[in-house]
Amino acid sequence: MLTISIDTSSKVPIYEQIYKYIREEIKTGDLSCGTGLPSSRGLAQHLEVSRNTIDMAYGQLLSEGYIESIPKKGYYVCALENLYLEGIHVKEPYPAQEESSPDPVENSSYQVDFSPSGVDMDYFPYDKWRKLIKECLIDDNKELFLSGKHQGDLALRCAVQSYLHQSRGVQCSPSQIIIGAGSDYMLLLLSHVLGEKRNMAMENPTYKQAYTIFKSLGYGVMPISMDEQGIRVDLLEGSGADMVYVTPSHQFPSGIVMSANRRTQLLAWASQKENRYIIEDDYDSEFRYFGKPIPALQSQDPFGKVIYVGTLSKAIAPGIRMSYMVLPEQIAEQYRAKAEFYFSTVSRIDQNVICQFFEQGYFERHLNRMRKVYKAKHDILWQQLKESGLQGHISGESAGLHFLLEQKDETDHAAEIEKELVEAAKREGVKVYPLSEYYIREERRKPTILIGFARLKEEEIIDGVNRLVRAWRA
Repeated sequence: MLTISIDTSSKVPIYEQIYKYIREEIKTGDLSCGTGLPSSRGLAQHLEVSRNTIDMAYGQLLSEGYIESIPKKGYYVCALENLYLEGIHVKEPYPAQEESSPDPVENSSYQVDFSPSGVDMDYFPYDKWRKLIKECLIDDNKELFLSGKHQGDLALRCAVQSYLHQSRGVQCSPSQIIIGAGSDYMLLLLSHVLGEKRNMAMENPTYKQAYTIFKSLGYGVMPISMDEQGIRVDLLEGSGADMVYVTPSHQFPSGIVMSANRRTQLLAWASQKENRYIIEDDYDSEFRYFGKPIPALQSQDPFGKVIYVGTLSKAIAPGIRMSYMVLPEQIAEQYRAKAEFYFSTVSRIDQNVICQFFEQGYFERHLNRMRKVYKAKHDILWQQLKESGLQGHISGESAGLHFLLEQKDETDHAAEIEKELVEAAKREGVKVYPLSEYYIREERRKPTILIGFARLKEEEIIDGVNRLVRAWRA
């Protein structure tokens, strides 16, 4: 039985203390691959805690790929390939000093649009935003009408650095952060820093906007298949790619969380050659409904190989058009030598408002509120789909703003079947989204439909599912 010291006086939840203990035992090898863990009931009795506490700890370990669940047998430790990480010192965090998919097309022929993109703007803190704009301009602040720092104002970069470290574990200094208007701009700027003669690997399926940008830059783009642990590094090895674009914490659109083992393999791949890099798009990482957020891949990178890109499109609003990019120190030096002459594409007034939004605590409160709003919609849609009797496996329920409804059998004709399902739903006034839209290259797979919920009200969700039942049972 595991000997875990629990500090009941600590502010750290008990389930998190248990999760961290087991995680470290696995990472150090004290719990080796294939080792069976105690049953949740047995460990709960041993530690004198509730079984739900153990289930939450095991659930987090399962989500991050440290353990696996074998039906009717229990939980077992997964393999961690730490060969390339031995002897590498992971940097301590720096002190706090110095999307996203497009909105769906409006179409009056649809009564319900289960779009996986967009956000619920009914809860946007308009009064707080107006207050911050007024405060920003009340003293005739002439400084804000000057060009400012090319990487973005230092105060905002400090606020972003603090947020990323606390929420995502990202390790950086403000000098490594660049502020820009949208992830598209970030990728274009990055191409000027690293050069345009690149071979880019991408998860298949993937975020198609990034794919379009890389193709427009003349990159050789190679789709890499995925499995239940994430992008297949064995296929990446033979692809000839020197860069890879991934969404590891919540893969878009599949919802897969890259396992700890696969993350280690990916970092090892990048470490093998000097010019290899990983672009981590931390897509909608803020919205996780079970357990604690999955750490960013950048937080686990001892080699300086991960370029981290994030946006406020999901967390605040798509129209804010503010993103941030965290460059490894070596690439940050290349940026200053090759591309520092580019001005920031976010106005200094907007930068100031967003900075105050962070510093005065409005961002954290808004994010917490939206988590509750989306969790309520998530639960309604989940319940409706489960009770509907619709055939297929529902996945993607642990995080994000959409579910996936997956048919039973693999086929070479998944795209055709999805098209039929989409057309049937359309006849009932419902818009759903086929997974085929996100594939660079089609594969043999199970037909899958994306069903989003962020922009819908409760009654629209219920009505939409009822319409799908009529459409797909006809």
